[in-house]
Amino acid sequence: MASTSKTDHVSTDHAASGHTQDWVQVDVRTSIDAGELLGLLNDPAVTGAWQEDEQVHLYWPGHRCGPDTWQGLKLALAQLGHADPERAITINRLPNEDWNAQWSRLVEPIRIGRVIIRPSWKEVPLHDHDIELVIDPKQAFGTGHHATTHLLIEWLQQCVTPTDRVLDVGTGSGVLAMVALRLGAVTAVGEDFDPVAIDCARDYAETNGFDGRLTLIVRDAQAGPEQDRFEPTLVLANLDRQTLLLAADTLCQYASGGARLLLSGLLVEQRAEIEAAYAARGVYVKAVREREGWLALEATGMESCEGGLCS
Repeated sequence: MASTSKTDHVSTDHAASGHTQDWVQVDVRTSIDAGELLGLLNDPAVTGAWQEDEQVHLYWPGHRCGPDTWQGLKLALAQLGHADPERAITINRLPNEDWNAQWSRLVEPIRIGRVIIRPSWKEVPLHDHDIELVIDPKQAFGTGHHATTHLLIEWLQQCVTPTDRVLDVGTGSGVLAMVALRLGAVTAVGEDFDPVAIDCARDYAETNGFDGRLTLIVRDAQAGPEQDRFEPTLVLANLDRQTLLLAADTLCQYASGGARLLLSGLLVEQRAEIEAAYAARGVYVKAVREREGWLALEATGMESCEGGLCS
């Protein structure tokens, strides 16, 4: 939702073990994005997360959480500017219950322009030229519902060209890479630091009939382009503020090579910091879109400023 991927609703790409066990569900009353919270929390025991309205729901296996867990969570909330972390947290134990069941029931089909994303159990009437992806809730998230993903899917419909080679950094479920291909991109690579997310994305790709034009690999967002033979023309980075800053060198190298960047996962008040960090590397924001307090930015290197913009 990476190194921490931004999800929809969700903002992490970790998986349940699949064994019957007790789970701890922590509900946090906050407007903070789940992806940014998880990135700062940096707790490998967190199994999953989803976000709805003004709540973030986090899940831990019962045997892997305790006083240190709650202290770390409260500290992360305080660092993100939450006024009263103690009162924002509610802890519940879920005996012998798969956390997926807690949120999969909430997943509804979504239409973004002519892109339809739906779970397999919900049918949606299609119009001519509609693009449909079937995404069932699993271990990795990214169903189009979060405002940042919505922004990028909307933007891709005006942006993708038949010659585009798309790199989706922090791909999560692979939705953005798959949408880009359905819109006509010649090839796409989705990368994520989490092998569980990539396994999940590969399952989604198979379900939706994608072929060799889509490559899904395990790799950190900060891995440099010099490791690649793949030279993208369009780079998607729906991450979070911290990861966009950490990955700035890598993303700006792509832009310096002529790629357009679409960056998202940012709150309105975080724009200036990101814009300054990228400008310091010779990459400049050329267009901005906003939805529900979230931003998507298009940025290009100096040599790309005269053309090829998505805006």
